[in-house]
Amino acid sequence: MRALFAFWATPLVLFWGWFFLSLNDLNFGYVMLSRQLHDLVFQLYGQMLGIDPAIIPGMVARACVFDTFLLLGLVAFRRRRQVAEWVRQRRDGPISPERIGRATEAGPTLPAE
Repeated sequence: MRALFAFWATPLVLFWGWFFLSLNDLNFGYVMLSRQLHDLVFQLYGQMLGIDPAIIPGMVARACVFDTFLLLGLVAFRRRRQVAEWVRQRRDGPISPERIGRATEAGPTLPAE
């Protein structure tokens, strides 16, 4: 599972790190992080896809959100027994007296009281 998360997170971190650094022209002397290359890359992608380059970051963001939900769904499916047991314990489990006492006890007193 850790490898799956690593293979999922690495491209996201690299792309969005490059995107925001180049968008704000924080290039640290590297051409790769320059705003000119940023505009060129998105202009090129826009021409290849036949769409406005300004909507490409939004499309990528929606794809990242979809992939995230897909990955979380796969993890939840793999651990469905553990999740079901956790839900069952929360729903049916008795509440301990010390937990009830902590929830109903008076909170901190103000200095003026």
